[in-house]
Order: sequence, then C-alpha cells, then structure tokens
Amino acid sequence: MKLQDILYKVNIKSVVGNTSIEVNALQIDSRKVVDGDTFIALKGTLNDGHSFIDAVIEKGASVIVCEILPITINPKIVYVQVENTEIAVGIMSSNFFENPSSKINLIGITGTNGKTTVATLLFNLFTALEYKCGLISTVQNQIANEIILATHTTPDAISLNTLLHKMVSQGCTYVFMEVSSHAIHQNRIAGIEFKGGIFTNITHDHLDYHKSFDEYIKVKKYWFDNLPPTAFAISNADDKRGMVMVQNTSAKKIFYSLKTIADFKGKILDNSLSGLHLSINEIDVHFKMVGEFNAYNLLAVYATAISLGQQKNTVLQILSNLTGAEGRFDYIVSQQDKVMGIVDYAHTPDALLNVLATIKELRQGHEKIISVIGCGGNRDKSKRPIMAEVACEYSDKIILTSDNPRNENPEDILADMQKGVNVVTKRKVITIPDRMEAIKIAVSLAAYEDIILVAGKGHEKYQDIKGVKYDFDDKKVLKEMFELLGK
Repeated sequence: MKLQDILYKVNIKSVVGNTSIEVNALQIDSRKVVDGDTFIALKGTLNDGHSFIDAVIEKGASVIVCEILPITINPKIVYVQVENTEIAVGIMSSNFFENPSSKINLIGITGTNGKTTVATLLFNLFTALEYKCGLISTVQNQIANEIILATHTTPDAISLNTLLHKMVSQGCTYVFMEVSSHAIHQNRIAGIEFKGGIFTNITHDHLDYHKSFDEYIKVKKYWFDNLPPTAFAISNADDKRGMVMVQNTSAKKIFYSLKTIADFKGKILDNSLSGLHLSINEIDVHFKMVGEFNAYNLLAVYATAISLGQQKNTVLQILSNLTGAEGRFDYIVSQQDKVMGIVDYAHTPDALLNVLATIKELRQGHEKIISVIGCGGNRDKSKRPIMAEVACEYSDKIILTSDNPRNENPEDILADMQKGVNVVTKRKVITIPDRMEAIKIAVSLAAYEDIILVAGKGHEKYQDIKGVKYDFDDKKVLKEMFELLGK
C-alpha cells in the first residue's frame, strides 16, 4: 500500500520526501524492522522510539513517522512529522489493513471487573447463535475455534488491526473485545470503529498507572464520549458512575440494573451453588453461573444481544446453559472431604469483596472460608492493605502469599498487605511467601466441606519473578494438593 493512502486522516505537521512510496509493513518495535518497513516512533512508558530512528534506518526502514524530526535528515528516507504518534499508529494501522473494524460488528467492553466474563459469554452466545465470531480478551484471543495467545488485555494498534483483519478475512461478523484503560489512554484503539460499548463497573485499580481515581474514570469515559451516533452505549445503572460514564456520548444509551429502573431490569430470585434464578424484564430464567456480580454480567450480555437484534427467548435459552470464563469463580471439589476449591482472578479490592461475599452467601454456615491472596509487584501499592482487610472481614483463615512479585521483593509486598490486618483479625492471618506452600497449608487446614479461595491469578499459568515466568497454575496446584493430602 502507498504511504499517502496509509496516512489518510492522520494529523500531519510536515513531510520530508515522497509519500507515493510503497510500504511493506508498519512497525513500532525497532527490533522487528526489515527492508521497506515504516517505523513509527512511540514515546513509551519505558523507551522513546525516537532514540531508535538511526538504528531502524540502518536496518532498512524507508519511512520514519515521528513527533520530533531528527537533526540530521537522511535524503533516502521519507519523514512524516505528526502531532501524536500514538494516535497516528492507530489510524495508519486501520488504513493499512483496510479498516477491518468497519466491516464487522465490533463490541467493546470496559470497566474494572467483569470484562473478560462479559466478552467470553458474548462470544459463546453468538457462536451458539451460529455466527462466526472473534474474541479479544485477557485470557485469550479467538477466531471461531482457533485460539491465539493473549499478551495484553487490549493488543497494540498494529497487532489489534492485524487480528481484526484476520477475523474479517475468515468471515467473522461479530467480535467482542475487552477495552482496557491503558489501551484507551495510550490510543491503541485510535481509528477503530465500534458498533457498541459496554460499561460494567468502576472501582479501585491501576492507580500505579493513572495516578488518581478521577483520571482513571475520565479515561474510561473518554471512550464512550467518542462513540459515534450509530453505536450504542450500555451502562450499569447501579454503579454510581454508570450515568456519568455515558452522559456525553452520542451513542444510543441503554441501561441495565438489579436495583433501579432500567431498560433491562433484573431481580435475583435465588442464588445458590446450583446457579442463579433471575427475573429479567419479568421473564424467569435459571442460569448455571452464581453470585450477584454474575447477575450483572448476564444482564449486560442480554442487553447487548437484544440491542443487536437477537430474539429474547433464544438468547435466554442459550445463556441459561453457559458458564463463565476460565479462572472466574472456577471451582473443583475434593473427593474425600468435599472441600470446595475456588480459583478466581480477583485482584482488586472490589472483585475480592464480590467473590468472598458470594461465597459467604452460598455457604450453609458450618464451613470455614480459607482465603489465599497476594498482590502483584510493580503495581498499584495502595490497594494492598485494602485487599488484606477485605479478606480478613470475610474469611475465617487468611494466608497472605506471593502473586507475580515481578521485580519487587515479595516480603515488601506482604508487609504492605499486613498494614490492612488489625489487632483483632491478626490471629486469623498466616504469611507464607511461597505460593505453592501457601496453597498446601490452606488445603491442610481445610476440614469437611470447607471452602478455599485462591485469588489473584485465575487463568494465568505462571508466576512472574524477576522477569522470568515460571510455570504455575493455581487450579492444577489445588488439585495436586487435594490428592497429596488425601482430601
């Protein structure tokens, strides 16, 4: 494709050279550049792509897109100076792959909790409705039955458009995509056309990146503000930011709720380990999923399906048989002592509260709740004591342990968590830095029909320690410990 076509709609400040040049590929990673590529210099959180311009020219780059022109101009290279390279790479990627998002029904899901479950349920629902679908999520990316490993909740702009292009070329008509706050802030979704947006909820998270809760909210809201009039915006009316999130959008506003008047009104009639019995717009349905948080997820999915023109009864019939995403209230029961082991991705105070409140509601009363929790390294430190405080409030026994310490000392992370443990609850808390040992101790403490929650990692199959990802699967370890200790 010619450079001039790829630059359509990009805010250009100046051009040096001929834009009728042919472009082989777009690159933002200097290590991947080969002859004939266009290199877009991004100002990243760790590295500034502008510092690699000389290196990529040596590797054969023919076009440089940058915010600041180099002092020395190479006469063989085309330079395009743009207002913002983050936005430019999104628009350019979309143009390069012939605007794939405009050729499908692309639905984005944002919020602190529930994104993966809602996206996965929608993918499974529309697949069951016999549409060919795509999924872009934290757990995995998927094109019909083909599973592609996910490295980020929302991929970078080039990877995203590559994936969407592949989905279009393979005949997908619906794509369901998690939209993270990082992706919105870093303009990874610039140039992408959405048919609809879903807001699940917003709670304490990512303050290591966004610096303040207000900024975190504004970033999420910015995405809804920019949805077109042809799209719809579905929001959780029970979340105190649910109305604010969509107040300035041009998209059609649709609300779901359990507690207030809404377009899609749900009521929990029964919530047990056998599932949820809900009334949705006065239609009674039994679902396999459990917990109030999943009632909200199911309402969001139902509201989306109906907004996309699907039949109510068919949608509810299929939804009633679906289960959630891997690592989301994912449980196994031991053979001998009938101990329930629950693995959940809950890594924010609100998500942990939701899971533990659900467990407390579902238990008969005689069972102990044993929680194994940790907090990730090099992430929002302010939530660490709150996580421990929540665990202490809802658990009979708490084991504080490691959860992807990354480049931090695990002992420092645990010390931050211990600040949330008061004098009264201290007797319930054990600190074991080794995660496998922590799960083993939890299983050994469990008696007949007790409940063990292993929170924080969910679907993840690794422990990230000092830049190395070691194999570690919470669910697999739980099963092994049940067998080892004869539970």
